[in-house]
Parts: sequence; C-alpha cells; structure tokens
Amino acid sequence: MIAPPNVLYLASKSPRRRELLRQIGVHFELLLLREKGERLDVDESPLPNELPRDYVMRVVRLKAEAARRTMRDRKLPERTILTADTTVTLEAAILGKPVHRADAVRMLEKLSGQTHQVLTAVAVADAKEVREALSTSFVTFEKMGADDIKRYVESGEPMDKAGGYAVQGLAAKYISKISGSYSGVMGLPLCETAKLLRQSGFAL
Repeated sequence: MIAPPNVLYLASKSPRRRELLRQIGVHFELLLLREKGERLDVDESPLPNELPRDYVMRVVRLKAEAARRTMRDRKLPERTILTADTTVTLEAAILGKPVHRADAVRMLEKLSGQTHQVLTAVAVADAKEVREALSTSFVTFEKMGADDIKRYVESGEPMDKAGGYAVQGLAAKYISKISGSYSGVMGLPLCETAKLLRQSGFAL
C-alpha cells in the first residue's frame, strides 16, 4: 500500500523536531522504533575512539535503517522516513543526555564560559536509499555560577537533552553566541532537512 507523497514518518520522540517540521509545512506521522515491551533496536553507545562526527552519522543511519525495518515489520504503508540525532561535543568529548542531575551539573560546568560544537545529523530514507546530511554549529556560553547551574538543573529542563541544555528554553539567557544553524542546535537543521526531502522526491 503506497501512501500519499506529502506525508512522512518521523522516527523521533522529540517534541522539538515535530515543532520544526510543522514550521516548514511538513506533514508527518510518528513512527516510534519500539513500542511497549519491545527491545531497543539502536545502540547509541559511542564506539572506542569514535570521533563525534562519525558517531552522529553512524547513529542516524542506524536509526533510519531500524525505522524502515519497523515500518515493514508492522506492515505500515510505505512512506519516506525522517530520523535525526544531535550530539554536543567539547574538545572532542561527546556530551550525551544526562543520566541524572549530578551528570547535568557536570556537563554544564564544562560548557560554562566555553564554545562547543553541536552536530545534528539528518537521514531521509525512501524505498531506494538513505540520504544523510550533517549540520555543524558553534554555541558559546557565558560563565555560569554554581547557583545558576543549580537553578537551571532544578528546573528539569536539562534532562533528556544532549549536552544538558535546551537552546530554545531557559538556557538561552546564558548563550552569548551561536554560529551555524539555530534549528540544528534545537535538533533538526531545516535547510539540510528540506534539501534531503526534495532529493528523495518528497513534495514540500
């Protein structure tokens, strides 16, 4: 069964990515890689000595391939699939999502007063191939005091965010400069995403 070409599957739980897709008029349905009780298909652990760029590109391709398998295993209509993955890196170290509040504090202490990289990879899978793109941005934080970090972590915002912060949220008051793609820092670079969709024949 072939679905209309103007609806895609978004294989992501991120509310930010949903918001960004709606911003450019993309219609989508969610395709979660696992349902209740199912095993996680994608291991997002970095490989030994893996560079951040290689890591984020590998993970986004794995997500795209897993989403395509999920679509077919569940006998869903064939549609274009979009996946993305965001990694924050400082001095070649990957800062993932905090596992607890103390971990969020540790990350923010590292980012305080520094410029770090945000890498967001996007993959678009159609029936024939998987196309990928990478957005690289630089974000500079003002110096944050211990009380600033404590209050921010207590807000709950850093949890489940790469690098322990959300650029579109309370963290904005500590960010003095962004060079690159704001939407990429949020989690989905819209220019690169639109190009990939057009290349796959998706109607924008």
